[in-house]
Amino acid sequence: MTASRALPDRVRRVQAEMAERGIDATLLFKPENSFLLTGFNPIIYSHPVVAIVPRTGEPIMLVHALRDDHGRASAFVNDIRLYGAWSDKVTMGPNWLDALGAILGELGVREGTLAVEEDFMPVARQRQIAGHLPSATFVDASHFIDHVRLIKDADQIAMARIAARIADAGMDEAVRRVALGVSEREIALQSMHVMNQLWSSDYPDVEVADFGTLEGGAQNGLWTWALAGDRMFFNCDNPTQRQPRRGEAVSVFIWTNANGIHAENERTIAFGPLPDAHRRALDTILDIRETLRPMMKPGTRYADLFLATKAGLEKAGYGKNIPGRIGHGIGLGAHEHSSLDARSELVLEPGMLFTLEPNLRVPGTGATQISDTILITEGGCEYLTQSRGGYIEV
Repeated sequence: MTASRALPDRVRRVQAEMAERGIDATLLFKPENSFLLTGFNPIIYSHPVVAIVPRTGEPIMLVHALRDDHGRASAFVNDIRLYGAWSDKVTMGPNWLDALGAILGELGVREGTLAVEEDFMPVARQRQIAGHLPSATFVDASHFIDHVRLIKDADQIAMARIAARIADAGMDEAVRRVALGVSEREIALQSMHVMNQLWSSDYPDVEVADFGTLEGGAQNGLWTWALAGDRMFFNCDNPTQRQPRRGEAVSVFIWTNANGIHAENERTIAFGPLPDAHRRALDTILDIRETLRPMMKPGTRYADLFLATKAGLEKAGYGKNIPGRIGHGIGLGAHEHSSLDARSELVLEPGMLFTLEPNLRVPGTGATQISDTILITEGGCEYLTQSRGGYIEV
């Protein structure tokens, strides 16, 4: 028999939120969230993986029999239930809905208050569950699960450090490739090659699979893309055979993950001296980033970081080019829900992980894109991505 595995603190925090709201059980289907509370990523989610979290006690993972061996080798939960038919596997029945109902019956909450992810779950699935459990009361789990995800546990922070180190290696290689004047596609391919080599050599027990969907999966989540010249205004696009021209800038974007936890590293690289107007825009952003550094500590509001950026851009004459936000949460998602903008009510706390990316998009002048993955600590902040910063010209 496999030894019981210790549960991470995030399980307790979810249950504390449930107790405060009078929720008897939370049902999580979203891949990032079921992983959060079980530790299992099947890569492709053609059959639902359900994390069932009672108000007290351990979570239960409900998974198709096809995923049994993989799930037991990966998950940190000890109670794993099966549905469907596969080989000689013993299951609770032919479908997940009947199995879910039976588990809730065991827990004594079939007629209780159940939380589901209303911002993720398809209407058809909500109707299925509600029809199968007509005496239950349903509430939304989305907000408090997102709140729990804001603070990272020690195991998640350790993985963020690994993801950041891999991203740094990819960025170093991307800078070298820009210096050679090769195409966007060649920059991306060689950067990803170096990241995969580092993963293979230094992290044999770390997975880099990203989260999939009902129709596909992401077996490798070490990604680089590059956009040269005016294509920087696209923000995100598949790299092409376009090569940078002298006096242009190249945006390099890197997303990595280690055991589900992401890091982001983005740089703007000048291919030869930039025109004065573009250089001024880039220097303005670099100055603002330094202004924000001492503010990134427990107690600072997200909105204060944005407003300080806005003030700096207005002072420099870029009042018409204020971005909508200057960063976002990161963790199980490369773009988690929290946004560093003027409307946010969030306050920085130790354990928060986010990106800092104040930027400018000035038509006729150029764009900037610089982003780091940052951890809030008890005494301030730590830049997890540490590749060369500042003004980069090759």
